[in-house]
Amino acid sequence: MSDFHQAYHVCGIIGTISVFMINAVSNGQIRGESYTNGCLGQRGARIWLFIGFLLGFASLITACWILFGGYIIPRKNPQWPGVGVFLQNAFIFFSGLVFKFGRTENL
Repeated sequence: MSDFHQAYHVCGIIGTISVFMINAVSNGQIRGESYTNGCLGQRGARIWLFIGFLLGFASLITACWILFGGYIIPRKNPQWPGVGVFLQNAFIFFSGLVFKFGRTENL
C-alpha cells in the first residue's frame, strides 16, 4: 500500500499503552485511600495517571495530524486510511476514559 505509511501505526500503539497506564492505577490510589503506599505513594499514582492521559491526548492529536496533514489537505485519494487511523485512536482513547471513570471500585 503506497498510500499508507507504516509509521502511522505508532500513534495507535501509544494510545493503547496510555489505556493500560490510565487503568493500572485505581481511583483509591489517586484519592489516597489505598492500603499500601507503594514506591511513590499517592503522588506517584497521580504522576503515572497524568503521563497516561498525556500519551492518550498526544496519540489523538497525532491521529488528527495524520488525517488532515496526510490525507485531507493534500487531497489524496483514497482518504479512508486517515479516517481509519483517527477513528481507531478516538475509540481507544474514549474506551479508556469509559473504563476508568465509568465503573465503581470496592475497596
